[in-house]
Amino acid sequence: MADNSKQDDVHLAPMELDEEKARELEEQFDSEIRFRKLTPAGAWLVGTLLVILSLFHYYTAGFGLLHEMVHRGIHLAFVLALVFLVFPFWKGAYDKPVVSSIWTPLGIPLFDWALAVIGVVAVAHVPLIPLDDLAFRVGNPSTTDVVLGGALILLLLEATRRSVGWPLPIIAIIFMLYALYGPWMPSILVHPGATVSQLVDHLYLTTQGIYGIALGVVATYVFHFVLFGVFATRIGLGQLFLDCAAFVAGRFAGGPAKISIFGSALFGMISGSSVANTVTVGSLTIPAMIRLGYKREFAGAVEAASSTGGQITPPIMGAAAFLMIEFLELPYTTIILAAIVPAFMHFFGVLMQVHFEAKRNGLRGLRPDEMPDVAAALKRDWPTIIPLVVLIGVLLSGYTPYLAAFWGITLCIAVGLLNPRRRMSVMEIFEGLRDGAKYALAVGAAAATVGIVVGVVTLTGVGFKVSFIVTSTAANIAAFLDPLVPWMAANSLTLLFTLVMTGIVCILMGCGIPTTANYIIMATIAAPALGLLGVEPIVAHFFVFYYGVLADITPPVALAAYAAAGMAGADPFKTGNTAFRLGLGKALVPFVFVFSPSLLLVTKDFTWSSFALAFIGCSLGIMFLGAALSRFMLVRTRAWENALLVLAAILLVAPELYSTLIGFALVAPVLVRQWTSFRSGEEPAPA
Repeated sequence: MADNSKQDDVHLAPMELDEEKARELEEQFDSEIRFRKLTPAGAWLVGTLLVILSLFHYYTAGFGLLHEMVHRGIHLAFVLALVFLVFPFWKGAYDKPVVSSIWTPLGIPLFDWALAVIGVVAVAHVPLIPLDDLAFRVGNPSTTDVVLGGALILLLLEATRRSVGWPLPIIAIIFMLYALYGPWMPSILVHPGATVSQLVDHLYLTTQGIYGIALGVVATYVFHFVLFGVFATRIGLGQLFLDCAAFVAGRFAGGPAKISIFGSALFGMISGSSVANTVTVGSLTIPAMIRLGYKREFAGAVEAASSTGGQITPPIMGAAAFLMIEFLELPYTTIILAAIVPAFMHFFGVLMQVHFEAKRNGLRGLRPDEMPDVAAALKRDWPTIIPLVVLIGVLLSGYTPYLAAFWGITLCIAVGLLNPRRRMSVMEIFEGLRDGAKYALAVGAAAATVGIVVGVVTLTGVGFKVSFIVTSTAANIAAFLDPLVPWMAANSLTLLFTLVMTGIVCILMGCGIPTTANYIIMATIAAPALGLLGVEPIVAHFFVFYYGVLADITPPVALAAYAAAGMAGADPFKTGNTAFRLGLGKALVPFVFVFSPSLLLVTKDFTWSSFALAFIGCSLGIMFLGAALSRFMLVRTRAWENALLVLAAILLVAPELYSTLIGFALVAPVLVRQWTSFRSGEEPAPA
C-alpha cells in the first residue's frame, strides 16, 4: 500500500503543455527527426527547403495533385536530398562540433552534398520522361535508365539506413537477392530469376516499385495530416484535449495515469505518431504519476501503451490507415468506422490495469485545487476545435482526405492568426511548415524503400508462395493438435495458428522498421495468407496493422516505451515489458475481430447479435485479464484466482456463446471470493 500521508503532502499543479519543451524532448528521443548540427546558414537553407516542401503539398492538396509520377517524384527528390543534408553518415557525427570549410560547406560534408545532388537527378529522371516514351522504355530500359535506377536504389538504401536504421535496408537487400537468384532458391520459392537490368527496370520505371503505392500514400495523404497535427497542436488543441482529459478522469484513483490514457487518446487523434504522443503528453503526465506514487517504469509504460493507441484512433489514425484506402479501395469513412471498437478496446484494457494498479497501491486522484478549470479552458480555446470539426466533416462528406487536410490546415492557420488569446506569428507559421516537413523525411525514405520490397513481390510472385507456406504449416499443426481440441473445427484451428504465426512475424518485423513500412510489407505478404482461409480483406489488413503497431511497445526495440523510459528515468527494458503487458488487450482484440468480424462494424456479415456477443465478451475478457495481470480486482487476488481469470479471459474473448458461458462459470468463484472479502473489509496479501 502507498503511504497516503506522503500523497497528501504532494501538490500537483494543473498540467500546462510547454510546446517548446515537447519539441525538444521529441528530437531527443525520436531518432527520425534528430538532425545534425548545422551552421546558421545551413540551418536556414534546410529550413527553407522544408518549408517549400510543405507549401508544395499544401497547395496541391487544395488546388489539385499533379500527375502521380511527377507528384511522387517531386516529393521523393526533396526527401532524398534533405535526408543526406540533415542525417550524418554515422551517429557519432551528431556530437561533433559544427565546422564550415571547403570540405564541409555549411557544416555538411561534400560527400553528402554529392549524394543529395545525385539523388535529385536520379529521382527527377523518370518524371521528366514523356509518358508515351516511358511506356516503350518499360521492359526495354536504356543504359541511362539502368545507371540512374541503380544509383537511386543504392541511395535509397543509404538514406533509409541513416534515417530509420539498418533493418529495413537489409530486408530490401534480401528481397532483391531473391529476385536475382530465383533459380537457386529451395523448393516452392524457386522462380526464373531476373537480371539486374530487369530488376532495376521494374523497380525504377513502373509504379509497382519505388514510385508505387507506398510513396504515393505518403506524398498525397500522410504528409498533409502530419502537417495538420503540427498546426493543431500549436494553436492550442492539444492543451484543450489535456484539460478535458483531466476534467473527465483526473478525480479518480491514480488520476494522472488516467489523464495519460484519455489525453493520449485525444491527442493521438491529431498526431498519429506514437513517439510524438508519448513525449508531448508524457512530459506532463509522467512526472505527475511518479510524484503521486507510481513506479517509474509503470509511469513510463502507461504513457507509452496509451500513446501507441494514437495510430489506431479515428478520425486521423496513422499512415497505415491511408494505405488501407489504396490497398482495399475503400472510402476512408469505412476505415474510420472499422477502427472505432478496436481502438476503444485498447484504451479500455490499459485503463483497467491502471485502475487496478491504483487501487492496489491506494493511489489518490486529483484534488479540486489540482483540477483544471474546464469552463475557462473551453472559453479560451474553443476556436481550436473548429479545424478538427471541419476536417472530420469534409471527410464524412465523401471528399478526398487530402482536401479535408487542406481545409483543416487552412483553418488552423486562420485560428492561429485571429485568436487573440493564443495568436500565432507569421514566423511561427513558417516554423510549423518546417516542423511538419521534418516528420516526412524518414517515413518518405522508408516508403520508397518498401517500394523495393513490394516491387520484388509483384515481380516474382513470392507473396503467394509465402502465403501457401504459412497456411500449409498452420494446417499441419492443426491436424496434429486436432485430437486434443475436438470441439474446435479444423478450419478454425488452422486459422488460429495462421494468425499466431502472422502476429509473431508482424511483431518481429516491427522491432526494426517503422509501423508504416511494416504494414505495407505484411499487407503484401501475410494478408493474402489470411485471404486464402476466407478472411475478409479489411479484417486481414486490420489484423496485420494492429500487430505492427504493437511493436512500438514490444522489446527489444520498443520506440515509444524507450522514449517514455528516458523521460521517467526508468529502465528501458522494464518499461517496455510493462508497456507490453498494459497493451495486451491490443494483442487479443485482433483475434476477436478475425473470428467475429462484426466487431469492425462494416463487414459483409455484420449482425447486431454477433456484435453484442463479441463486444461484451471481449470487454469482460480484457477486464479480467487486466485484473489477473495487476493481481487486484476488488481486493488483492490470489494465485488460483489469477489462473482462473486468465483462462476465463481467453474463453470470453472467443466469440462463441458456449465459450462465453464456460468463461462465466470459471470466473464465478473468483467474483464471489472478491465480493465477500471486499464487503468484510479484508485485503489479504497475495499468495
